[in-house]
Amino acid sequence: MNEFMAYLIKNLVEKPEAVEVQVVDNEQGMTIEVKVSEEDIARVVGRQGKTIKSLRTIAMSIGARFGRKVRLELVH
Repeated sequence: MNEFMAYLIKNLVEKPEAVEVQVVDNEQGMTIEVKVSEEDIARVVGRQGKTIKSLRTIAMSIGARFGRKVRLELVH
């Protein structure tokens, strides 16, 4: 999951070397924390948040297959 989300996000941004993806497990489920460079935040969020919503939907779909609740957070 970690590698797949990193792959998707690295293909969206201009500075793929600055992408960091961390997975945090807790009792509610799993949280994927994504860090990108300042210039690439707008690319990951997209117009009206459509890109980040799509990434969150993909993460939740993958988590549902494993019976886990997954959240995707963009941190900086």
